[in-house]
Amino acid sequence: MDVITKTSLPLEKFSSGKVRDTYVLDSKTLLMVCTDRISAFDVVFEQGIPYKGVVLNQLSIFWFNFLKSVIDSHYIKDFSLPKNLQKRKERLELRAMAVKRAKPIKLECVVRGYLAGSGYKEYLEKQSVCSIPLPSGLKLASKLPEPIFTPSTKADVGHDQNISYKEAEKLVGKDTFEFLKEKSIEIYTKASDYALKKGIILADTKFEFGFFEDKIILIDEVLTPDSSRYWDASTYKEGISPPSFDKQYVRDYLESTGWNKTPPAPPLPPNIIKNTTKKYIEAYEKLVGKKFSWR
Repeated sequence: MDVITKTSLPLEKFSSGKVRDTYVLDSKTLLMVCTDRISAFDVVFEQGIPYKGVVLNQLSIFWFNFLKSVIDSHYIKDFSLPKNLQKRKERLELRAMAVKRAKPIKLECVVRGYLAGSGYKEYLEKQSVCSIPLPSGLKLASKLPEPIFTPSTKADVGHDQNISYKEAEKLVGKDTFEFLKEKSIEIYTKASDYALKKGIILADTKFEFGFFEDKIILIDEVLTPDSSRYWDASTYKEGISPPSFDKQYVRDYLESTGWNKTPPAPPLPPNIIKNTTKKYIEAYEKLVGKKFSWR
């Protein structure tokens, strides 16, 4: 299978992000294409990770279907590619989905169930995460007493910024904020309970929501290795940073190179690319419970 890092379809391009290219199908429908691009430290690499786009797309579809009882999503199940894309069907069908053209809500909805990453750093300084007080005595990778909702701004460029509940309410409105908080924790709880049965810990994740016909729905991607921190439950221990099923493997390599985290991105060695692919596919197979296929 070819690595796809760029797309050029005979459709109006709606947007292009770090991983996804989105095209206009009609006034209410978009085509979201998941490439094999990879970014680290907000820099997109020229090289791609084989099969990454297929994993992300198919895993999102799995979760959108799984979560139907909790919230509607932008995913359109019954859809056929337009005639002018039929020749590209083989390359598109596993990495593309038709979605409702929702208006995104400018809030990253982060839920944390375990102490990791920037949350752990703040805990060491203030015994809190995003200003939410936590008990003393927690370690790196400790399970929190209950999942916490830690919203952040959705930056078009650069890093998202954690914000308080008051700031989030001011940004999106009190009723919308309360809905997003409640739904985010509900989704996280349902997904983490399921993942644990499959031998995977969902440490934290982020969701995006949007308005479609005056209703809030789940949009973008959901519970993929790009938007979530997944750990292997069989090797999990408190006090260490557990290996994760995502691009952390790439980040760890880059940290060892002394790269200054500004463009241009350095080339990735073949073994780093190969092992990153293996991580993404392993996450898919464990969660979905079937062999990964790209055909």
